[in-house]
Amino acid sequence: MRNFTDFLGRVFLSFIFLYEAYDALKYMKQTKALMTAYHITWQQDMLLYGAVSFLVLGGLMLLTGYRARLGALLLLLYWLPVTFIVHTFWRQPPGETYRAEAMEFMKNMAIAGGLLMVMSNGARAWAIRRIFATARVPGA
Repeated sequence: MRNFTDFLGRVFLSFIFLYEAYDALKYMKQTKALMTAYHITWQQDMLLYGAVSFLVLGGLMLLTGYRARLGALLLLLYWLPVTFIVHTFWRQPPGETYRAEAMEFMKNMAIAGGLLMVMSNGARAWAIRRIFATARVPGA
């Protein structure tokens, strides 16, 4: 049961990042406008494609369990800076915006905690590498 819940947690975590990569590419014009709004104007295309690469590669590594620790590290390298740039609740005046940004910040920190757990524990038994290593090939 423990291996299944580890796998399910990795699936849920990976879908957040894979969807974010899809969304950034599908709505590229809006993503670049949002980057400009947050004063990220230096080499926007390189930063955007780099972020999408980290999201896709890290998300797939997390999903399959192949080098899940490295995948979690790639995702953290993207997730933490973005969280501190986008969800600056400490700069907001008290009110609804403050509360909403604080909740988003805390949710992102919880996701980062999940990634740190994957970095610490690895993919365990339901990693694609372990499944192929233990699979028996008929006729071999």
